[in-house]
Amino acid sequence: MSRTALRICPLCEATCGLTLTIEDTRVTGARGDRDDVFSKGFICPKGASFGAADSDPDRLRGPLVRRDGELREATWEEAFDAVALGLRSVVEQYGPHAVGVVLGNPNVHTMAGGLYPPVLLAGLGTRSVFTASTLDQMPKHVSSGLLYGDANAIPVPDLDRTDHLLLIGANPLESNGSLCTAPDFPGRLKALKARGGTLTVIDPRRTRTARLADRHVAIRPGTDALLLAAMAQVLFEEELVDLKDLAPHVQGLDELAATIGDFTPEAAAAACDVDAGTIRTLARELAAAPTAAVYGRIGSCTVPHGTLASWLVDVLNVLTGNLDRPGGALFPLSATDRTPRPAGPGRGFALGRWHSRVRRHPEAKGELPISALAEEIDTATDEGSPIRAVMAVAANPVLSAPDGDRLDKALGSLDFMVSVDPYLNETSRHAHVVLPPPPPSQAPHFDFAFNTLAVRNQVRYTRAAVPLEPGRMAETEILARLVLAATGMHGAEPSAVDDLVIGQTLGKAVTEARSPVHGRDPKELAAQLSGDSGPERRLDMMLRLGPYGDGFGARPDGLTLEKLLAHPHGIDLGPLEPRLPQPLKTVSGKVELLPGPIADDLPRLKQALSERADGLLLVGRRHLRSNNSWLHNVPALTGGSNRCTLHLHPEDAERLGLHDGAPVRVKGAGGEVTAPVEITDGIRPGVVSLPHGWGHDRPGTRMSHAALDPGVNVNQLLDGSLLDPLSGNAVLNGVPVELAPLPAPR
Repeated sequence: MSRTALRICPLCEATCGLTLTIEDTRVTGARGDRDDVFSKGFICPKGASFGAADSDPDRLRGPLVRRDGELREATWEEAFDAVALGLRSVVEQYGPHAVGVVLGNPNVHTMAGGLYPPVLLAGLGTRSVFTASTLDQMPKHVSSGLLYGDANAIPVPDLDRTDHLLLIGANPLESNGSLCTAPDFPGRLKALKARGGTLTVIDPRRTRTARLADRHVAIRPGTDALLLAAMAQVLFEEELVDLKDLAPHVQGLDELAATIGDFTPEAAAAACDVDAGTIRTLARELAAAPTAAVYGRIGSCTVPHGTLASWLVDVLNVLTGNLDRPGGALFPLSATDRTPRPAGPGRGFALGRWHSRVRRHPEAKGELPISALAEEIDTATDEGSPIRAVMAVAANPVLSAPDGDRLDKALGSLDFMVSVDPYLNETSRHAHVVLPPPPPSQAPHFDFAFNTLAVRNQVRYTRAAVPLEPGRMAETEILARLVLAATGMHGAEPSAVDDLVIGQTLGKAVTEARSPVHGRDPKELAAQLSGDSGPERRLDMMLRLGPYGDGFGARPDGLTLEKLLAHPHGIDLGPLEPRLPQPLKTVSGKVELLPGPIADDLPRLKQALSERADGLLLVGRRHLRSNNSWLHNVPALTGGSNRCTLHLHPEDAERLGLHDGAPVRVKGAGGEVTAPVEITDGIRPGVVSLPHGWGHDRPGTRMSHAALDPGVNVNQLLDGSLLDPLSGNAVLNGVPVELAPLPAPR
């Protein structure tokens, strides 16, 4: 019997609403939910393939435990017994820092991943924390922390009201947006142009987004910060700086003007391969627009000056008076954010509270660079123990991090490893225990992270579309049990984790004078929570305590889980609004325009004005039908343009004697790979491109379709030594490579 059910798509950051068609317990179709308050029926190929991804036969159905060197099927009880024993033996012998926790990108796409990893890290007490953030977005967190005092206070472009949008290192027509949650990003850009607005794209590739632009600037990879600094210098030199209503909330303007003076367009032009006149035009157009927003993403983050580039994106928004302004860049207010505190000075943001053992990389936002994971496992030092156990949750760093070959060997040397993953992939194949979550149709969905980055305030929640299959365990229960196993509470009921968090959260809330529940009884409040599970009760608590919540009856018209469930297509909470100075948590209580760590790193950027490596530079690329290494096992999402080829400009192809489809050896500091050439004028001369997330050719995996066309791992060209020093983010773009033609196979 056929029926339909609503589901928020978990396959990218756009969070589109879906209407699923279900036959018995199988998802047989997916279309856009036209009544969704945010996505309004938009769907991309990934969402349309939800059913195929959901029912992939290679998904693990039950836990695996390594016995006599082989992973074998086991019961859930046996699996968690093995986890508790394996972790306890390492902690008792070496201490908690010998346990590395690796959190992958899919964690922010699931309700479980939003609720339980913070509890896990707090309970375990390890400083050996590595996440996908240091592969793509940590520079933005660090720059936001330094500017605003809060690493999660990330302003997003007001796409629906801006008159001028400048994108640098971003290709939202392929990625659907990143650190900017916007269903139908392509439609929003077309609407910008239709209302007479201007779209400028800065990218070494003529991407689908660049082809839509009014102006495309083919910058030399890795020089984003130089171009942005030169634009800022023009604003000062030509007296185009106008803070407007921001002026009372900003400090350091004069100091910034003095510091940025050397970055003239004439000085930056040669390094960027962008003429000085174009740089001046970019700055003047930005200043002249009625409203404008600058938005930078992964291409400007994964470069040697990623944090400086991320900082300069916001600096330009400040200097033109477009930060915290409709049509500019604003701070979203999520329904599960804490109730906004009164404006005033905060504690600020600190870097380097601890360091990695081997190369002494400073911590950023509680994390160490994932590029350092292999050396933290395989290298002994006089300071502390190497990592001897790893807990990998939805992570595949063998493909996503630099020098996967070294990490592959390092993971194989561990005393113990547990992986939470639906697949036996390039990383989880090393685990002693694999804990597979169920397909997404069998899980509820709430976007804790992406709602804090949404271009419109809204709230949506979908329960599981399909009942949990017998023999499977809910992902929320898996992670709750993992918390118990890792913190010496193995054997307790999983609900104990949720009860603990609820008790602690309410206990703190009743002591805060600004809280709507100040002075009340936490137990009485906990008894009011609704929901069919511990995770739902926690969601209800967060909604009630949040900025739109009912405050446990203090605001009768406010938001609760019960009210949200009564609106299955979501609740629109309105457009983004100016919020300064409330989001600021800096010591000064202002936007600190020139923070100390930024000022200290600017001489390194100045040195880059005169540096220019010869040869070819490598950049990555995204495909609309893939998301990192996730979706290559879904036949409907592979083939066509979604191929692992080396993009090469015709001039470079002719110089090197290469033709379309020819195999070529690509060599970098970390190794070499062989890929077929795809000649295209969509990339500038001197630059080559390989997509991220491929390389599905290692033995011991169970991803049958991905193995048919494995591609190559672009990150194997990197040795992990190149990092943005402030954030620890891996440098994945603008790295030098060499090409060598190979004989065509016979």
